[in-house]
Amino acid sequence: MKTKDIYVCSSCGAQAIKWQGQCPRCGEWNTLQEKVVVRKGGSVSHVHAGVKITALADISTENTQARSTGFAPLDTVLGKGFVPGGAVLVGGEPGIGKSTLLLQLAAAQSQMGNLAVYFSGEESLAQIRGRAERLGLLDSGLLAIASTSSDEALAILEAPEKPDLLIIDSVQTLNSARAEGIPGSVSQVRAVSSELVDAAKKTKTTLVLVGHVTKDGQIAGPKLLEHMVDTVLYLEGDRKHMMRIMRVLKNRFGPSDELVVFSMRESGMEIVEDPSTLFLGDRDDSFSGAAVVMAMDGHKPFAVEVQALASRSVLSIPRRTALGFDTNRLNLILAVLEKRLNLNLGQLDIYAKIGGGLAMRDPGLDLGVAAAVLSSFYDRPVPSGAVFWGEVDLNGRIRPASGGETRLKQAGRLGYGPIFQSETCRTLDELQNKLFGPNG
Repeated sequence: MKTKDIYVCSSCGAQAIKWQGQCPRCGEWNTLQEKVVVRKGGSVSHVHAGVKITALADISTENTQARSTGFAPLDTVLGKGFVPGGAVLVGGEPGIGKSTLLLQLAAAQSQMGNLAVYFSGEESLAQIRGRAERLGLLDSGLLAIASTSSDEALAILEAPEKPDLLIIDSVQTLNSARAEGIPGSVSQVRAVSSELVDAAKKTKTTLVLVGHVTKDGQIAGPKLLEHMVDTVLYLEGDRKHMMRIMRVLKNRFGPSDELVVFSMRESGMEIVEDPSTLFLGDRDDSFSGAAVVMAMDGHKPFAVEVQALASRSVLSIPRRTALGFDTNRLNLILAVLEKRLNLNLGQLDIYAKIGGGLAMRDPGLDLGVAAAVLSSFYDRPVPSGAVFWGEVDLNGRIRPASGGETRLKQAGRLGYGPIFQSETCRTLDELQNKLFGPNG
């Protein structure tokens, strides 16, 4: 038997034979930690004496049944609700409504007879009380504590009367005496989150961690934070609009491509039961440069409006701007339109956006974007009630978009027609002919 020292990155798990300041795989600094491995007969042994191995069939699931969050659509997204011992990470921009929503969830748990604790490292108890009073939650029996010490959070988990739900707002404000650095640093976030997640799993407490986001919208801290938790939720939306969307980025207990739509009200966050046409607003079919798209986000179909404006440019390099979807995708669609339909778009500024403040990555938006650009180019509206979906390839053909049957059923339920998709419109030439005639 031989022992050998290696260095393992605590962020991505990469191994190195010698210590380095920067991980060669993920690029994180000061994450390589020394490990000792035992080699026997040329293989590495990871099993130590006294370790008990249990058959999966003998493991009881009696105390791991999920309980309701108090919001039925959120239960479906999470996979039946809060799982005892599960860890949930909630991210989102400042002011988007994370603290409001989590305070409502904690109050709902208290009203259901579960012990919920709201642990805040950002607000004082007076501030939390003021928000609870505005939301009408003072009578819910909600418990709160204001502190930045992870030891106090661990003490709550290890208390004789353990909470059913512990919300940490936020993990970047807590500090651990067993790690170096200031609160919010990589070492502190890693230490605090690992201690809390381990304690929550041992005590069967549902743990909810709030995470800050970086300038590019990613959850701040080491990527290891997202790997440690069971579920990652992201709350997004325009703070100038009332609508908020909670997306599931990771979920070990249910689907990972679902979402819930909330409406921000004075009384807090309210779930929108049927958001099918919520993002259309008060649209007028008589205007050019607009098309309704039956888009898919996760498994949910939405009727959204794609708007486009094509105007003569006074710049040497015309502008191309897209809001709500990828600008590169707009450039690709414009190039295909110019090539396949012999249109002169090179001297035009072209702007495109999705109405309602939505941001989507659905390839099925392509056909709607093309229809809106053509409508603005010819300055003629698309037919009243028309709805579009489909992916445009580089040859100008319309390809089917995922969830076609779901989109079709939703379009029929909402009374849309005519319907433009891959089965009714095979190429961009055919799209132009049906909308504006052979010569536009």
